Order: sequence, then structure tokens, then C-alpha cells
Amino acid sequence: MSVIGTYSHFVYGEVYQRDQQWPQQLVSGNWRGYVLSHKSGCGNIWIHSRKREGKNKRRNLRVEAMWPDLSRPSEIEMEAIDDSEHLDQILLHAQQISQPILIDWMANWCRKCIYLKPKLEKLAAEYHDKVKFYYVDVNKVPQTLVKRGNISKMPTIQLWKDGEMKAEVIGGHKAWLVIEEVREMIQKFL
Repeated sequence: MSVIGTYSHFVYGEVYQRDQQWPQQLVSGNWRGYVLSHKSGCGNIWIHSRKREGKNKRRNLRVEAMWPDLSRPSEIEMEAIDDSEHLDQILLHAQQISQPILIDWMANWCRKCIYLKPKLEKLAAEYHDKVKFYYVDVNKVPQTLVKRGNISKMPTIQLWKDGEMKAEVIGGHKAWLVIEEVREMIQKFL
């Protein structure tokens, strides 16, 4: 059984102990024969070492964890844009509050689009108070909206500010590269 699998909610852990024998076993990854059980109390974990003689040794380890910031979302679902009127309303509202918007032009049949969408939703969580993220499924909207965005390839990620398109990234390459290019594009217009 994996320690990481058992206590996956620990993002970062530091183990303090009394014996010098344990760090070598922890570093080498030799966890066979050990059973983890959580002891009541803040941060105490008992580790039982099974020996061939049948005796169990107990060692009290203190584990400190750095918990994620739960006040910020880890991802924000992008809102869909249905037609040109909806886009006009979004652009007008964004112009009034002086906030750029990002539009992901995608299609359900596009594998790269489907793969990129959750990564953009995580990026939306990073910029949740600075940029609003939307998506347009080009097969479900009128073609006048697609022509308005001047879309020829998918996925295309556009940044709109002050009612007009300022920059775009055409995402035909690796997702992590696309995300980095989108991040640079956002930083340029913030």
C-alpha cells in the first residue's frame, strides 16, 4: 500500500522522528511491511513495523501538511456564449467594468479543444477576479457569430478588451504551450 495513496490529501509533509534508522528507509522507499494508521490528535500518525518475529515496533511521527488555499477555487467553469446578442451583452458589461474577457472557440469533435478546456478552466481560477473566461461551441451557434470572431481553426483562444479582439492564440500544439501563450497574452493586457 502506498503512503501517498493512503494520505493523498497531504500536499507537503515533513516527518520528524527520534530514530536515525527511519530517514534511510523513507528515502529508499522501502515501505514493505509497514502499515499506516491515523491516531486521533492533530498530525499524529502511527507506523507499525512488522518483523518476522511477530513483534511490532511503534514510532510516533509528527506530520505537518501545507493545505491548499480553499478560499480560492481550483477551477472555474467557463460560461457558454450562445449567439451574437449574448456576445454583445458580455462585451458591454466587460467594457463597463473595464475587464478583459477570454473566449475559447472550440468544437465537440475537436480532440485538442476538449483536452484544452479543463486546463483553461484551471487558468480561469488563477485570474478569476481579473479576466472572465467564456467558450463558444462553433457547431451550436449561428455562423454569424463564428464569422464575427473570424475563426478558421480550432481551438482559437481570443482576448477581447474594450469591445474588440486584441490578441489570439491558435492552439494546434501541445496544451501546456498553449496555456503558457494564453497566460502571456493575459499578462500583456492586464
